Amino acid sequence: MAKVIAFYLPQYHNIPENDEWWGNGFTEWTNVKKAKPLYEGHEQPRVPKNNKYYNLLDDDVKIWQAKLAKDNGIYGFCYYHYWFDGHMLLEQPMEQMLTNKAVDIPFCISWANEPWTKAWVGETKTLIPQRYGDKKEWKEHFDYLLPFFQDSRYITDDEGKPIFVIYRPEIVTVLNEMLDYWELLAKQNGLPGISFAYQQLNFDLIDGHDDSRFKYDIEFQPAYSFYNMTKNKFSALRHVKRVLADFSEKHFGLDIRQLGRGTKLSGFNFVSYDAAWENILSAHPINKKAVPGAFVDWDNTPRHGERGRVYKGATPQKFEAYFERLLKKSKEEYSSDFIFIDAWNEWAEGAYLEPDERFGTGFLEAIKTAQLNFSKGSNFHEK
Repeated sequence: MAKVIAFYLPQYHNIPENDEWWGNGFTEWTNVKKAKPLYEGHEQPRVPKNNKYYNLLDDDVKIWQAKLAKDNGIYGFCYYHYWFDGHMLLEQPMEQMLTNKAVDIPFCISWANEPWTKAWVGETKTLIPQRYGDKKEWKEHFDYLLPFFQDSRYITDDEGKPIFVIYRPEIVTVLNEMLDYWELLAKQNGLPGISFAYQQLNFDLIDGHDDSRFKYDIEFQPAYSFYNMTKNKFSALRHVKRVLADFSEKHFGLDIRQLGRGTKLSGFNFVSYDAAWENILSAHPINKKAVPGAFVDWDNTPRHGERGRVYKGATPQKFEAYFERLLKKSKEEYSSDFIFIDAWNEWAEGAYLEPDERFGTGFLEAIKTAQLNFSKGSNFHEK
């Protein structure tokens, strides 16, 4: 059976930086609570079951999450980790989990290595830049990660190597040198090495990109399906724009590429939930390193307002059927036994498995039921 790993957002507790940037007391719940329906039938705000607006510094919450996840077929969590040249954000929940074995669930780490900006509100201002440094800085980062890698709950590959995800490898200016050094440090510290993975499509889109240090290429959804569904459309639009620009400049001396620069179109970007899932299920693995991805739902208007994107039509019943098909596809077409799902608790993006007031534990139960149904079907066919 596939091991289902859910991405896990730690931004549900106060930190001084968020207080400074977004206002005192800001957490992810701030965006979730202030969301409003922006069109008829828009399901906002999303409300946790029994108004469980938890604080992740409460260990009882983390214990509850782990048990709820495991009871419903989630193998483990992939914690987002924010490291900026030694400066960390939102590190406390993961550190507390490390010291508290009662948070009984396997885990791995994804380094969200982007600089922090005000992109949520449509600004490009950098809040914390990202700098990768040299061996001194790489060792400091590795030394911080080592106790996590050595923990008995840490998720490893079939060779016993801890799996470490890098969100956007294409922006790491010293990528291969850093990963080679971390591999060396891992072996010096008694580990068999590190299995590196990445989850952003941008790396795959770079011509001649060097993924030789990576074992896994996570098909992070719904980003991969959205690209597949729209790449031809966007390519055609770019071609039309180039033709119009050349014609206007030649005949009228007008560079239309400058018109409207800096403005943004308002309005919603609607995507069919069913079409997105059918694309996931019909697409072939992008390479031999591919790891299948899944998503629960998507609506990031709590963060982006009218600039957001909404996937319409999600229900636990549909999700269950699609996920069961993905389990079959994973077994037949992929060499990895992992499936990464977006997400456990991305509430402000509508991507969460945690129970809410509308569907309760419906999406979680869908994972468990899909696995049971697939297991019964697989056993029948194998007899």
